[in-house]
Amino acid sequence: METIALLVLIVLILLGAALFLFPKSNNKGKGKHTQSSSSLVKNVRDYTKEEVSKHNTRKDCWIIVKDKVYDVTPYVEEHPGGDAILNNAGRDSTEGFYGPQHATRVFDMVDEFYIGDLKN
Repeated sequence: METIALLVLIVLILLGAALFLFPKSNNKGKGKHTQSSSSLVKNVRDYTKEEVSKHNTRKDCWIIVKDKVYDVTPYVEEHPGGDAILNNAGRDSTEGFYGPQHATRVFDMVDEFYIGDLKN
């Protein structure tokens, strides 16, 4: 009986830690600024790897995930993993994006940052 109670306690602690590490944000990565409805329209186009590679800083951060290009600049400061988001800034981040550290909600969130596709 003590073993079951200990296991339940450990599971609850892990769940609490997960909620702390991956808090659900109501603004879904939009940063502390607000967007007008006119700024919600994005110019979606194709980008080369060379174009994406120029956006590799904290203040200008693009990533590639499965041949799609995302401008995640507004999310860099909110990223629960800290500067880990910058590890592949301007490059392909597919492997890290699909790593075990990400909660499933990140797959919905990333769509807000989509700006185009990677040219072959």
